[in-house]
Amino acid sequence: MSGLRDAAKHLRSLHVPGRPLILVNAWDVASADRVVAAGGRAVGTSSAAVAAALGLPDGPDTPLDPLFATVRRIARAVDVPVTADLLDGYGRDATELVDRLLTAGAVGCNLEDSDHRTPGTLAEPGLVADRIAAVRAAATDVGVDLVINARIDAYLHNGPGATPEVIRRARQYLSAGADCVYPLRLTAPDTIRELATALAAPVNANLTPPFDGTAAAAAAGAARISLGPTGFHRAMATFTDLATTLLGAP
Repeated sequence: MSGLRDAAKHLRSLHVPGRPLILVNAWDVASADRVVAAGGRAVGTSSAAVAAALGLPDGPDTPLDPLFATVRRIARAVDVPVTADLLDGYGRDATELVDRLLTAGAVGCNLEDSDHRTPGTLAEPGLVADRIAAVRAAATDVGVDLVINARIDAYLHNGPGATPEVIRRARQYLSAGADCVYPLRLTAPDTIRELATALAAPVNANLTPPFDGTAAAAAAGAARISLGPTGFHRAMATFTDLATTLLGAP
């Protein structure tokens, strides 16, 4: 357990506004190994990419055993902290989630606020805050200061004008025990700066192709930058091109 405590402390220390932790999200041991070899200071999984690689749906009813088995294989293979994307917690008890995470060797997690039972909508923020607080309490109970990244899907569902809602939700989630907030589709430097200033807490931004906005996001105050399933999709596109070239009709 002391190793997990140290890894969680190290992961948290990597969230520095202006010098962000960059996560090129992995989906298996091979992709995680390449991230570390390229200089990754931590490995984050993508729930969508892991599910796709396993042939499973990325949703609240996804079976957890194969997902956490993947996280466990990744954590055993790399010598950097691992944080796992857990969708909205899959409707599971916080104690179970924390136990599964730590047993797998992960010391951080993403928890999002989409309501997957009503696609295209956000869950009530108080319920999400309660979920975050429960995970924080469960982690505290076992003595590991798990790094919680609260994903906010207001831009995803309500468009670029959702910044006031993002700030409102972010404050609730931070108060509940989140370490970092992750407004999905946050890419504009001016908006990153607005959120980082308003929240005075670590903010997770995204990058979009051609992925040349790292310096701008850092300068705007991002403490974490992630790609989600983009790496997986690009890898599959390259593989599809190869297969089509070799197997396509002459």
